[in-house]
Amino acid sequence: MGESGMAVRVSVEHPSLEELYERHVSGAIRLATLLTGDPSAAEDLAHEGFIRSAGRFRHLRSPASFDAYMKKTVVNLTRQRARQQRLERDVVRRQGDREPMAHDAYSPEDRDVVWPAILRLPFRQRAAIVLRYYEDLSEDQTAAVLRCTTRAANSLVSRAMTTLRRDLAKEEDV
Repeated sequence: MGESGMAVRVSVEHPSLEELYERHVSGAIRLATLLTGDPSAAEDLAHEGFIRSAGRFRHLRSPASFDAYMKKTVVNLTRQRARQQRLERDVVRRQGDREPMAHDAYSPEDRDVVWPAILRLPFRQRAAIVLRYYEDLSEDQTAAVLRCTTRAANSLVSRAMTTLRRDLAKEEDV
């Protein structure tokens, strides 16, 4: 009986969501486990695959093809996860290869000298510096926020850094 008190019709042609889950998720978990080697991630991938596949169930030409559709979805999700992990590892590796930036060039007490110099910069140069170094955006992300090319964003950062070095060197001489 359904919530409204009427009998719910379930057939092989149109199984309920619960029946689809019971029939297909354990196999999807096994598939994802074999693909990832990680049972915990496999459960997440299988459930995500089920949600995506069940949402498309009505659009399938044949309800019998649900199993194949779900397997394809799980394989694609697993591939996307592996790709994402590879990208994350590459980013971490590249950051590890960089020489550490000299954050200690100015002590916290020097903030009174550095911030006024930053505030004297033209707005777009100041924005470029803040986006690149404070917000830690990539060159492309900075360019997108500033609505300019990556080359123009790099030029803004370069000019701002040149101005800051010159102004801060003058401050040290005083």
